[in-house]
Amino acid sequence: MIRIIALVAFLFPVSVHAQEAEPHMTLSRMAEIVLALDPEAGVTGSGFSFVIDDIPVLIVTDVAANRMRAMVPIRSAETMTAEEMQRVMQANFDSALDARYAVAQGRLWGVFIHPFKELERDQFISGVAQTVNIATTYGTLYSGGAAQFGAGDSADLQRQLIEDLLERGQDI
Repeated sequence: MIRIIALVAFLFPVSVHAQEAEPHMTLSRMAEIVLALDPEAGVTGSGFSFVIDDIPVLIVTDVAANRMRAMVPIRSAETMTAEEMQRVMQANFDSALDARYAVAQGRLWGVFIHPFKELERDQFISGVAQTVNIATTYGTLYSGGAAQFGAGDSADLQRQLIEDLLERGQDI
């Protein structure tokens, strides 16, 4: 049996190239990525502030704790109704994706939280984009901008919006 395997391997060599692992995230690497996203970004120690599509983004890192957090302020949480709070919780389940709605210091935020060292460039960029998306779609689609978990409530609620609009435009 071993001879057969060796013969097959000799006659049909398989070229296996290991995909090079992306280097661990560092503050200088994150700064490079942030500055590529917004050349006017502010870099201060272990934090960053920049703007994407007129939305302010704050990045806080704690390398020792291996955590990072991208944050986007959305609105005051103090005046949110129970229905609005329920809707953001539904979105956290199915349509906000890797970003989340969160409440802190009396404010509703869009946040993306990830282990710092293991964070890859594309994950970071996608997380920032999703965080900006949940801020810009607050009050409408509550979406991170890509796929959606199908077992949640958002799809039905979004479908209801389409049906309501179709009904309003029915007589035109």
